[in-house]
Amino acid sequence: MNQVKIFDTTLRDGTQGEGISLTVEDKLKIARKLDELGVHYIEGGWPGSNYKDIEFFERVKELPLQHAKISAFGSTRRKGIPAKEDTNLNRILETGVSVASIFGKSWDFHVETAIQTTLEENLAMIADSVSYLKSHGLEVIYLAEHFFDGFKHNEAYALNTVKAAAAAGADCVVLCDTNGGTLPDGIAAAVGRVCKELSIPVGIHAHNDCELGVANTLAAVQAGARHVQGTFNGLGERCGNANLCSVIPNLQLKMQYRCVTDDQLAGLTQTARYISEIANIHVSPNQPFVGASAFAHKGGIHVSAILKASSTYEHISPELVGNKQRVLVSELAGQSNLLAKAQDLNLDVTRQTDKTKAVIEQIKALEHQGYQFEGADASLELLLREAFGELEHIFTLESFKLLVEKSGDNPFLSEAFVKVRVHGESIFTAAEGNGPVNALDNALRKALVKYYPAIAHMHLADYKVRVIDEKDATAAKVRVLIETTDYKNSWNTVGVSDNIIEASWQALVDSIRYALIGKERSAIAEDAPFGKAGLINH
Repeated sequence: MNQVKIFDTTLRDGTQGEGISLTVEDKLKIARKLDELGVHYIEGGWPGSNYKDIEFFERVKELPLQHAKISAFGSTRRKGIPAKEDTNLNRILETGVSVASIFGKSWDFHVETAIQTTLEENLAMIADSVSYLKSHGLEVIYLAEHFFDGFKHNEAYALNTVKAAAAAGADCVVLCDTNGGTLPDGIAAAVGRVCKELSIPVGIHAHNDCELGVANTLAAVQAGARHVQGTFNGLGERCGNANLCSVIPNLQLKMQYRCVTDDQLAGLTQTARYISEIANIHVSPNQPFVGASAFAHKGGIHVSAILKASSTYEHISPELVGNKQRVLVSELAGQSNLLAKAQDLNLDVTRQTDKTKAVIEQIKALEHQGYQFEGADASLELLLREAFGELEHIFTLESFKLLVEKSGDNPFLSEAFVKVRVHGESIFTAAEGNGPVNALDNALRKALVKYYPAIAHMHLADYKVRVIDEKDATAAKVRVLIETTDYKNSWNTVGVSDNIIEASWQALVDSIRYALIGKERSAIAEDAPFGKAGLINH
């Protein structure tokens, strides 16, 4: 199996995406995760541009990396000065990295317009910079910026730029579709030509401006490239970079190239989600391979088929990339969906019965009211467990009251008063919060934490409100979706009402109910001493 080297630039090119900002600690955490996945190169940043990247290169030396080499990014020397006097190149040397990735101009239009020098001087800038870094023992990856635009405009000159880098000792030449505007056939033709001209490895760096970053990367490999660059979750400037979450499994599972080990590939989904959490973004549910919906099935015919053979509606086994099959239950669901979901929960449902039909009708009725269970698996699990007698009631709501006060220029004050009955004992608590929902959350958990101390480890991670009937304006029914986490796992619950507080309360209570289901299914910390649990009168 042919090897393709993976070069991750999430920490450099990925951070150029709008809204993405990583601290040094963030970058170190991501570097550790990428190393675990088995990527070959991690581009840490541009030490000549900011102090944050300089600190990263200093501290990354302390990480016991097992697989990845750390690369520092920079440009070729400035025009008219010797490479040894170029600050940017010397900053790369000062980092102590073993690999340098430097970019230079391949498009004659850029040479003459952007950096305003001669074509001959640009070739000298490329050669001098590569030679200088090689003379200091570094592995040099030369990035041919705007190569495909240059190849279309002046093929001979574009080829001369990469030949200059190779002749100066570059270990790999990477062709960059910097504007992201080239189609796969253009990528393949140019890469194939360069591979014939050079005796060193050729790579691809694709951007996603035409939503072809992954396709262009695969086309480049088919044409002879053996080094691919990209970012996790497709982060990057403008429309992002080629998404390694799709590039790696396509290369390895579809095209039979070796990128990482099979065990490392099984960590792909967890890596993608970990990086998204660090970057404070959500992995798109419909992202191929690693998204929550990548192997989710909703239509009853589909579900009926996958229960017989998953390959009927899945192009790979989700476990190969660390994902899992999901069966969605909604108003479109048939009995196959419900049976599959119940079996996944280890409920004793082996055949279609009147009870099964009744639960389906209940779900359809609730969704008609505005509930949406496909995005609230935890609420659905509670509903199923209760329907099949697998849920015990351990506490009961007696009452709650909210106080929201605004006085002068002072901020809003929200207080919640909650009364619940637990094991026959009536508990009354009060708590403040940043808004009424947070106050309710604090008060309810305060009432229960004495009996279930692991509740202290959970908190709300996301809160979304959707107006169901816009025509009713402020009196419209709303759907509230709450995501709760314990730092290890997360779960989603739903509530619906024409009163936003009541809808929030339903979703909030379900989030705690789910946490108390039982040690074998609980998302709360492993040492939580919970048995089967639930709530009535919510």
